[in-house]
Amino acid sequence: MTSKQLNESVEYLIEKGFDKPEIGVVLGTGLGKLAEDIESPIEAFYNHIPYFPLATVEFHAGKLIYGILEDKKVVVMQGRFHLYEGYDLVDVTYPIRVMQRLGIKKLFISNAAGAINLNYKKGEIMLLEDHINLQGGSPLAFKNVGEFGNRFTDMSEPYDPEMRQKLIKIAEQEKITLRQGVYVSVLGPQLETKAEYRMLKMMGADAVGMSTVPEVIVANHLKLPVVAVSVLTDECDPEKLQPVNIAEIIEIAANTEPKMIKLFRELIKEI
Repeated sequence: MTSKQLNESVEYLIEKGFDKPEIGVVLGTGLGKLAEDIESPIEAFYNHIPYFPLATVEFHAGKLIYGILEDKKVVVMQGRFHLYEGYDLVDVTYPIRVMQRLGIKKLFISNAAGAINLNYKKGEIMLLEDHINLQGGSPLAFKNVGEFGNRFTDMSEPYDPEMRQKLIKIAEQEKITLRQGVYVSVLGPQLETKAEYRMLKMMGADAVGMSTVPEVIVANHLKLPVVAVSVLTDECDPEKLQPVNIAEIIEIAANTEPKMIKLFRELIKEI
């Protein structure tokens, strides 16, 4: 990755009409409907943006959408990239660097995750307080990373405390159950074994997924305040583990999505 590549991606989007967005949003698996609320949308498909990776997961749309939401300029990633698709971590996080160069000052991230904390139930939302990276690498581990920020990025508070507190308050006002906890990111795409779920619980994880952590690391590298939520789509009880049903996971994500959209829209209003 070079500054020249990033600049070409940004220039293409500016020519399309992406004009100084204030907020970037990454939408997770089954969580694409927020994009439908954007006023005066301008779309840029990933396969048209110079140096952009392509989304290969069938339920990820694969486009950047720019427009107005709650009177703010936003750019939304409808469809994200994962290591399990065969990308490297620089590819996975490339769009975050592009959005930051476009001008975003805050980043919102959503994902679908499994509940390891059995006090948390499918259909609930968890606000990420912290994370554990078990993806086996770092999006900052490349030769010229120093051109883009401090190689040894501090991760003592990866999720912006101010935006987290705002989301907690919004959830209370809207009577939305908002859990809080630690998200662990694994490589995938296979789901976990019973023994792996037991291990993750012992490590202190409350939810498990296959995304988000690389984007959050890069946001911190860029000194870009970030907040993230998980829509909990299944309960990972190793003593009662059932075969995974991807269709059910997508359905639960879709049913819970309006609550996530409400949280994000209210937060956009406030910042």
